[in-house]
Amino acid sequence: MAPSRVPTGLTTLLRRTIQHQKQHPHLQSLCCPILRRSYQSYDHPPAPGVFGAAEQAILSAAYRHVPEHGFTQHALSLGARDAGYLDISTNLLPEGPFSLIRYHLVTQREALTPQSELIFHSRGEEKTYLPQQVLDKVERLTWERLLGNQEVNHRWQEALAIMAQPPHVPASLRELALLADDIYYLAGDTSVDSSWYTKRGSLSMIYASSELFMTNDRSAGFGETRAFLQRRLDETNNVGGAWGSFAQWVSFTASAGVNVLRSKGFRI
Repeated sequence: MAPSRVPTGLTTLLRRTIQHQKQHPHLQSLCCPILRRSYQSYDHPPAPGVFGAAEQAILSAAYRHVPEHGFTQHALSLGARDAGYLDISTNLLPEGPFSLIRYHLVTQREALTPQSELIFHSRGEEKTYLPQQVLDKVERLTWERLLGNQEVNHRWQEALAIMAQPPHVPASLRELALLADDIYYLAGDTSVDSSWYTKRGSLSMIYASSELFMTNDRSAGFGETRAFLQRRLDETNNVGGAWGSFAQWVSFTASAGVNVLRSKGFRI
């Protein structure tokens, strides 16, 4: 089946953005973060860390409380105390519990780089991989990232509900896009044609649906989740199937977000 085309409007937007930044480089620092680093490549290094020293200290300490207390303000307060800060220091994190979720997303994504070196015995030299080798590496790296959720898997539906709230959707989707990009980058993908977009878009959908599937998986070692992931990757040529899985994830997160807002007194 022929790969889907990149939407013309998206291509035009990207071209105009790149052209505008070249013409006005002094304005790049004012651009949306998504446009500053929307992808990774062999010619574009990753962006600097997103957390300051104090934020890092509080979040890393708070993260240890997530399995028991969830991605909550209480976990953040406990983390601040553990890190030697006053409870009020959580004001350094204006996004509240979402900061803790974002910390999880960022640190687990970044952990894939050293993991890939251990798994694939890479010594840092430049290599060229056959297409099937790339796909095998994509599957393994995606699975390793899913395993990064196992300690907080019982809390992840709560996290999805927070991520689905309108203020947090852009950052959540951005992290999902960065994850798909990093996986293909670490797998050795060097494509520069339109498939660059379609492969990462499809992987984003597959990962999102696999992550949701995992929250209800009670099999040993999350074996059913890995089988689900492998089936979805085998269906990557069936774009309709990939979109169907993503639609399920969107439906769940949207309804979960609505329920959270209702619990806070909003009339929806």
